[in-house]
Amino acid sequence: MIKTIEWKDDCVQIIDQNALPNELKIIRCEDYERLAKAIECMEIRGAPAIGVAAAMGIALAAKKCSSKDELQVSLEAAHNRLRSTRPTARNLFWALERMRRIWKDLLDETAENLKEKIINEALAIAEEDVSVCKAIGENGADLISDGDGILTHCNAGALACVEYGTALGVIRTAFKDGRKFIVYASETRPLLQGARLTAFELKHDGIPFRLITDNMAAYVMKKGLVKKVIVGADLITRQGYVVNKIGTYGLAVLAKHHDIPFYVAAPLSTIDLDRSPESVVIEERAPSEVTHVRGVRIAPDGTEVLNPAFDLTPGHLVSAIITEFGVTRPPYDLSVLFRNGGDRINRIVD
Repeated sequence: MIKTIEWKDDCVQIIDQNALPNELKIIRCEDYERLAKAIECMEIRGAPAIGVAAAMGIALAAKKCSSKDELQVSLEAAHNRLRSTRPTARNLFWALERMRRIWKDLLDETAENLKEKIINEALAIAEEDVSVCKAIGENGADLISDGDGILTHCNAGALACVEYGTALGVIRTAFKDGRKFIVYASETRPLLQGARLTAFELKHDGIPFRLITDNMAAYVMKKGLVKKVIVGADLITRQGYVVNKIGTYGLAVLAKHHDIPFYVAAPLSTIDLDRSPESVVIEERAPSEVTHVRGVRIAPDGTEVLNPAFDLTPGHLVSAIITEFGVTRPPYDLSVLFRNGGDRINRIVD
């Protein structure tokens, strides 16, 4: 499996997700500014992946410095720049907070030792992402049964992480375990992550699937073709409110109406215990993403556009949240996961 993001030859290599599925293009990012631009224009996207990208951006900033004074200035600049790239996904801020503690807590280290520790921390975040996604897959696979039709939205697969994926990690594990099922992948307007990326991954792995347009979801549920819905998340609040790609809320409402379980798969690094649903910042993206498809205009010139990237699904519509520590069901108080998770989780919330 090709890694979505990788530290290689003292630079960061990412798969250009805007080029898929037509071209598998690798972009080399040699400084944090290039990586910040990649996050902004969604050459790399997906909450876990942009968290890793942010951490590696800090590592790139450290690599170029020769003194402690230079390190402090460069790291703060990189932190502020990367923090400004996208406002919603929790993993971006979680990774930056974790990286910042390294240079704040180790001020007595030499410049070379501090650089090494910063780079190693970024690599550790990437390695943890792989193991966490595989644990999510193992914990959620038993929710899938033979004969299921599984609806998923956007892309919560290997391309949204370092590799393997969250929602698709659950599906991958169930498929490897020998379960027989079919996936219904919604196209996910406006940027078509389902059609371009999820379909790419499912085809690559040989997992049976059908691509549907977003407005077919109610139809396939009514026909009895869908038995489960599994999606990822960009942010989850303590009370189980789920921020995910625009359209997720509508799918949750439809699933509730049709008595279909609605599952969310995400790492604990996506959970923000201090964020209330009312305080979530929903990213508004460029009108051109709606008025154009792959560079071709589909709306009249001058059309006004509303383009929120995410929506908020209330916790009472979520049947279960699948994390690396198990499956949690309502009523949600996700602080319990952190209290029971041990040292690693404490590092996340410090």
